[in-house]
Amino acid sequence: MTQAVNNEQLMIDEFKKLSIDQQQEVINFMQFLQFKSQKDAAETRPISAYEAAQQWAGCVDSGLGDLSTNKAYLEGFGKE
Repeated sequence: MTQAVNNEQLMIDEFKKLSIDQQQEVINFMQFLQFKSQKDAAETRPISAYEAAQQWAGCVDSGLGDLSTNKAYLEGFGKE
């Protein structure tokens, strides 16, 4: 806690020594850092298994033919 207070006071003291233009640059940089941390937090959101494996979807050939062209495959499906 003491270190944080010391750092804060040091930053304030150094900030006061700067010109108005330099102070504005420091403010702009702080705003940039805040924006960047929010952007990074948004990009690290959890993703689904589908999103993680999407790039590999369809890359393995199972050897099965296209079931949609096999007319007999679903014959009688749903009937008791």
